[in-house]
Amino acid sequence: MPKNVLVAYGTTNGATAEIAESVAAVLRKEGLTAEALAAGSVGSTEPYDAVVVGGGLYAGRWHRDARRFVRRNGEDLAHRPLWLFSSGPLDASASERDIEPVPWVRKAVVRLDARDHVTFGGCLREGAKGWVARMILRNGKGGDFRDFGHIEAWAAGIARELTRD
Repeated sequence: MPKNVLVAYGTTNGATAEIAESVAAVLRKEGLTAEALAAGSVGSTEPYDAVVVGGGLYAGRWHRDARRFVRRNGEDLAHRPLWLFSSGPLDASASERDIEPVPWVRKAVVRLDARDHVTFGGCLREGAKGWVARMILRNGKGGDFRDFGHIEAWAAGIARELTRD
């Protein structure tokens, strides 16, 4: 039975969207139906059998659109398989060790009985929106710290769980 998976994301500059697209691509490759959508554009989670939600980290907080999506759909998310991811550290730390979720996300993991949470490295490129982002770039702290091998392996684990259920 094919499962329909939503990969919703909150992003400001597009890096978290690229992670979400990669997750959805792996799920499709593994025989699932999956689509990546901006969290703010999702009307309902009703059509989906499982959900993955990702949010970029900004000043220690998950992206506002991801938080709003989880709040708006919390009751429904608690009754279907759910995975969460964060994207943010602008260094190699996410590739070197597991990084605990920020407090709001940690509470959501527990409250909604999410199957897993992972923090992936972030990406901040020239031309990024926002004063803080421009200051980070001006201080030479930008770059792409995403590990797509890790992202794809994590997504393949989700696919294995969903096809086993």
